[in-house]
Amino acid sequence: MVASELDGLAAIVTGGASGIGLATAQLLARRGATVVVLDLTVPAAELGERISALPCDVSDDASVVSAMTEALRRLGRFDIVVNNAGIGAQGTVEENNDDEWRRVFEVNVFGAVRVSRAALPALRLSPSASIVNTCSVAANVGLPRRALYSATKGAVLALTRAMAADHLGEGIRVNCVNPGTAETPWVTRLLGQASDPDAERAALVARQPHGRLVQASEVAEAICYLASPSAGSTTGVELVVDGGLVNLRLPAKPS
Repeated sequence: MVASELDGLAAIVTGGASGIGLATAQLLARRGATVVVLDLTVPAAELGERISALPCDVSDDASVVSAMTEALRRLGRFDIVVNNAGIGAQGTVEENNDDEWRRVFEVNVFGAVRVSRAALPALRLSPSASIVNTCSVAANVGLPRRALYSATKGAVLALTRAMAADHLGEGIRVNCVNPGTAETPWVTRLLGQASDPDAERAALVARQPHGRLVQASEVAEAICYLASPSAGSTTGVELVVDGGLVNLRLPAKPS
């Protein structure tokens, strides 16, 4: 993609104040898009040129409608929607109660639904409409003590494909990215809660066949590709950015 690939396009990025969302917003802007970031807390610092921010709780429909209405007023159009807002959960199916299941689904799944629903009328007017959902390799492989999180990401993957089928005739492409374990503030917080953070980090790194955590910038590159008009024939796909976790089976390293 060239620097001007997204010139004139307008983008929404949820969960865009940090991690993968922030890296995506900044890369979209560098490629020429004007971006509005939606997040629970609007950062005090500037996020970058051509990026503004609005407070939004994707688990609350009124908050989503209000934020999306203001975003459309600022941007004048929607071409790209990145449903990146998400929260994590640990535990087996026994270890999270009903309230926790509802809380995580409200953000990870229903949040993407609410934002997409609010964006669709404007996206239908765009000549380059694209929705990209941040999914996870947890939708593809069984990870220990990630039952709830994996269930939400499996739902996001199925939702992506169904939406791609529903809206292709309207000129709206829908895809998702499936990162492996990424170097993000959420993972940092997760490690901070571990009894042995160094050992936990080493275990996460060891799970990645390429021997390191995925970088937020690498996931952002994949999102920007899927969002770009250059990917005009790409819809209903999951683009895996995982260092080989899903598809590779390498020989065990000697101890």
